[in-house]
Amino acid sequence: MPKDHGIGASQKRREDVRFLTGAGQYTDDINVHGQAYVCFLRSDVAHGRINKVDTAEAEAMPGVVRIFTGADFEGVGGLPCGWQVTDRFGQPMKEPAHPVLARGKVRHVGDPIAAVVADSLEEARNAAEAIVLDIEELPAAVNMKAALEAGAPRVHDDLSDNLCYDWGFVEDNRDAVDAAIKAAAHVTTLELVNQRLVANPMEPRVAVGDFNRATGDSTLYTTSQNPHVIRLLMGAFVLGIPEHKLRVVAPDVGGGFGSKIFHYAEEAFCTFAAKAINRPVKWTSSRAEAFLSDAQGRDHVTKIELALDKDNNFTAIRTSTLANMGAYLSTFASSVPTWLHGTLMAGNYKTPLIYVNVKAVFTNTVPVDAYRGAGRPEATFQLERVIDKAARELGVDPIALRRQNFITQFPYATPVAVEYDTGNYVATMDRLEEIADLSGFAARRKASEAKGMLRGLGVNCYIEACGIAPSNLVGQLGARAGLYDAATVRVNATGSISVMVGAHSHGQGHETVFPQVIAEMLGIDESMVEIVHGDSSKIPFGMGTYGSRSLAVCGSAMVRATEKIINKSKKIAAHMMEAAEADIELKDGKFSVAGTDKSVAWGDVTLAAYVPHNYPLEDIEPGLEETAFYDPSNFTYPSGAYACEVEVDPGTGKVTIEKFAAVDDFGNVVNPMIVEGQVHGGIGQGIGQALLENCVYDENGQLLSASFMDYAMPRASDVPFYQVDHSCATPCTHNPLGVKGCGEAGAIGSPPSVVNAVIDALQSGGHNVTHIDMPVSPHRVWQAMNG
Repeated sequence: MPKDHGIGASQKRREDVRFLTGAGQYTDDINVHGQAYVCFLRSDVAHGRINKVDTAEAEAMPGVVRIFTGADFEGVGGLPCGWQVTDRFGQPMKEPAHPVLARGKVRHVGDPIAAVVADSLEEARNAAEAIVLDIEELPAAVNMKAALEAGAPRVHDDLSDNLCYDWGFVEDNRDAVDAAIKAAAHVTTLELVNQRLVANPMEPRVAVGDFNRATGDSTLYTTSQNPHVIRLLMGAFVLGIPEHKLRVVAPDVGGGFGSKIFHYAEEAFCTFAAKAINRPVKWTSSRAEAFLSDAQGRDHVTKIELALDKDNNFTAIRTSTLANMGAYLSTFASSVPTWLHGTLMAGNYKTPLIYVNVKAVFTNTVPVDAYRGAGRPEATFQLERVIDKAARELGVDPIALRRQNFITQFPYATPVAVEYDTGNYVATMDRLEEIADLSGFAARRKASEAKGMLRGLGVNCYIEACGIAPSNLVGQLGARAGLYDAATVRVNATGSISVMVGAHSHGQGHETVFPQVIAEMLGIDESMVEIVHGDSSKIPFGMGTYGSRSLAVCGSAMVRATEKIINKSKKIAAHMMEAAEADIELKDGKFSVAGTDKSVAWGDVTLAAYVPHNYPLEDIEPGLEETAFYDPSNFTYPSGAYACEVEVDPGTGKVTIEKFAAVDDFGNVVNPMIVEGQVHGGIGQGIGQALLENCVYDENGQLLSASFMDYAMPRASDVPFYQVDHSCATPCTHNPLGVKGCGEAGAIGSPPSVVNAVIDALQSGGHNVTHIDMPVSPHRVWQAMNG
């Protein structure tokens, strides 16, 4: 029988009730009495020198409160980068200033130049249109390879060139990798593009700044995945506000996919401006602004080489990547193509030698940072595409080649400095072949051919690293923040519980899943547990939600705090029943003395904690509230195997996904239904990247795909019904729940399976096509088929 309570139960998300009935409170729903509105005047050229910003006419327009320009931010810090990468020569990355409002130059279309604060949004927009700009347009650096050439336009005048860093990992392996590739029986080489994407969460970004002159306190309401990180970065490094004088609140947030991790100029501006004019200031992004101001994702150009011996064993991998940073370093941009990408190049395979080279490049485009998967999708796509290509060159079955090279012994230390604690890739592939009915593929291909269609099968594996940790290690690698998390468990006198967590929920289902864990541990009903998140004045200092870390890291902190609660409760119960503490057991919400019929209920013990009549205060202090911080000793390593079947119309090149199966190892699963939903969403985004989405700039740095008219998002008709399985679980060995991350897996595993399937379909039709870059659009497929 399926469980209906606690860990393992597929409970419906309790938070969905308010979302589906329109009772959610998003940042745009927050309106502070007397607030003004801001409209940003943004650059319409990718690169230019600001000669003059004339605001005289605009300042005289009705409703205008004040107009700010870069000059108002002299002496104010720029937006910081949270991770310093050291290049392969031992030098720190180049880290140019990132001003709140542009000063001297604009560096991408959408760069904010001025901000109009007015009584109404319409008045702010009208005044922004009246500002007269004198900008000398300069040649733009857009193509990464061209941006690195001598004489290329420099994005930042104070830098010698557009190279942010030249990173090599593991540098000591470089000569050995070169020698292994030279000596290999076979080398497969593939050049590919992991195209730029726009995150496009359902809710655009919003910021509301407020200042209390009586107390000197500033408050920022914002669409953030990690309010404490924003408070630290903005308070300490940008505006110089002491943390006890700055409150950051992230209420209900309508999706993030990574794009709401980062500290943005608009947040700093609204906080700054509210104090400057002594009035709340609100900004709500339009969808058009989001395309020009939200950090974008991916944008790697890579050459990968896979070496094999005469028996088809992998012997070495060498990659060379150009990674686009955009015009400025976003909060975690520098870590994505390095430590979140290079360390995953082993994949599921026992390749003994790996070398990864990444050159990060500044261009006159919107900054690039983490997007669902963040480095791991890029690594997986390279690896799984080159393995598929190698199998076809060698004339062997792609699944058999993978199986031959699987890691089978755990723990396993990879040549790229991470150690997988658990996994069972053979069992995962066995299960995939079963649920995807791969034995019936030949018959399905024949049926497609009878309709004049080409049918292809694509299979791939993935592994990812989630819950980046531990803090002391990532600090040595350049992280400028700890990567622990925290939880406070407050038991009320009547037994109900408030849990304040550092993680932030914006679609993950924390308000449902976290109470399932507490309820399992205490033997009480989930309805007695509420989760508090998002308000830095209420929650302990935690690092937020990203990188599939919430349950593995913050959930573990919550477990540790609850263990402290149980230990103290047992002491109280022992005094109440005049028994030894060691004899006290907790089961089904009741404390009992082992071997006797003595017992007291959970509520009786919690009441006694606050009405301490039954135990000596010198031994146990009143109250029942505990806090725990949890810093993981390692990543978690979810893994999986995916299979995709497509039909290709040879007349038009249109690709239709007919079947999709996903088998994932997420360790222990707390809520199977929510996990399945996370996988569904990730696969949908991966299919979007594989077939549809493409963020395109022209040679002048103008964004050509700047709206949903030009940027193709996946729709319901573009995705099939999925077969999802997570029965091949190998629990994580180093967190108390045995869980692994699940939120990004679908977006990591799906793109290569789709592209592999398309290539298989084309080759089955006699077309000698070895690769098509994403998005695999009808136009690109038709071109490939027709030379």
